[in-house]
Amino acid sequence: MLLKRAQPAGRPADAVRKDLETEALSHIDRLYATALRLTANPADAEDLVQETFLKAFRSAGQFEPGTHLKAWMFTILHNTFLNTRRQARRSATTADSDAVERAAESLEGARPSPEELLLQDALAPDLKATLEAMPEAFRQAVWLRDVEEFSYAEIARMLQIPVGTVMSRISRGRRWLHDALLARAAERGMAEAPPGR
Repeated sequence: MLLKRAQPAGRPADAVRKDLETEALSHIDRLYATALRLTANPADAEDLVQETFLKAFRSAGQFEPGTHLKAWMFTILHNTFLNTRRQARRSATTADSDAVERAAESLEGARPSPEELLLQDALAPDLKATLEAMPEAFRQAVWLRDVEEFSYAEIARMLQIPVGTVMSRISRGRRWLHDALLARAAERGMAEAPPGR
């Protein structure tokens, strides 16, 4: 969806900002789904979406009316994810093994969230497992193109890579996905074949 509202003469900046916020919030479900794909953790995905909206609302004055708001939001999401991952690599991590064990025990038998159930039901088990095994660079490009339906140019801006690289990653990712799904189907077919045949 394009935000084509220019601020009319005499219209308060607060009203324009409110329109921007309302339209940005309409993309929250798609942003969460992509954040969950990137982080593979519902709590981290929620944090990533929250940080994305915080940054977007703080820099609402930098948004150019008439440009693609959804692509702008996804660019912020992707850049925030990359920055968070870089920071995590730099910081040393220590873990209290007793606390980890207690947390694992408390999670046993916990019910999945509605979002997790939706994603589990939305993707067939083979496809989900294959997507998770796909190299990250391919997975991001294929997801943004085939699921989020962004153009090659928009994906290139989000991932900060040339359009040709985007096209190559999507092509190679689709081929990888196709080959991996065929291999899974063949393995399953052999496992399910009756003995002696």
